[in-house]
Amino acid sequence: MEDPSSPTTITLRPFRTTDVDDFISWVGDDRVTRWIRWSTITSKEEVLTFIKEVCIPHPWRRSICVDDRSIGFISIFPGSGDDRCKADIGYGLAVKYWGQGITTRAVKMALSQVFKDFPGIIRLQAFADVENKASQRVLEKAGFLKEGHLRKYTYIKGDLKDLFVYSFLSTDTIPHPLDP
Repeated sequence: MEDPSSPTTITLRPFRTTDVDDFISWVGDDRVTRWIRWSTITSKEEVLTFIKEVCIPHPWRRSICVDDRSIGFISIFPGSGDDRCKADIGYGLAVKYWGQGITTRAVKMALSQVFKDFPGIIRLQAFADVENKASQRVLEKAGFLKEGHLRKYTYIKGDLKDLFVYSFLSTDTIPHPLDP
């Protein structure tokens, strides 16, 4: 998927084993992995294994790319059984690209595809650490509705965290990736 009118061309594509060097540049950065459940990975062998065993077989994990170089990820985790109507979304981006609107554009691009790829999903939800203001802004700019504050909701890297929960419904208007 590409946004051709964008000043910086952003694409979302499946991960490839050739992404190892680009991938390690951001998954090896504690500032990126601080907010996600992944551990910081610093060896090429670990990264290659992660790409092969986690990223490639994942039902909907895409590399966020600039000039076809992996600078981050966006993942959709579809529910099953009684939760088949919903999915969770998560993302991360190399620090070098923070503050440029790239993650917001990638989330908007994903929204336009996810409901097509998973027609049974009615609700896409996201959880943002109450301290992660940037992620909260991404979700709000992408059109997600902030639904509530989940106190002492989950452990992330050993710390019990408060999270905000956001949602986007299949009936909501999907914003164009370049809309502010």
